[in-house]
Amino acid sequence: MSRRVSVNPPGFAHTNPIPVGSRIGPFLASGVLTGRDPVTGELPDSLDRQCANVFEHVRALLGAAGGTTDDILKMTFRLVDYRDREALNREWLAMFPDPATRPARQAVAAQLDGGSLIHCDLLAVLDESAAG
Repeated sequence: MSRRVSVNPPGFAHTNPIPVGSRIGPFLASGVLTGRDPVTGELPDSLDRQCANVFEHVRALLGAAGGTTDDILKMTFRLVDYRDREALNREWLAMFPDPATRPARQAVAAQLDGGSLIHCDLLAVLDESAAG
């Protein structure tokens, strides 16, 4: 029996045969979380909307794994225009308002496909008893 468990929130899937997240024990790592609309699957044109969708996917993934956003240790963001962080910072501050308890974060420049303006991946440490 594998110690690794795939985590797939309802309504979210990758085109490729990979899970949205993977968990071993308390550790949860995500695959790429994109800015696709969680309901329609469409990719909005604006960075504002894509950022909001990324953070919705983050919440859904943590919920499906039995955790919360308080369990996130680090997030990495890949941005087409990595200096344009206004939308990212707005969503970041809404999710993590307390500067004393924010996860680590890195934002890097990226060349993304298909109209994506932002990608995210994360590492979280969940309570061992959390469902998953």
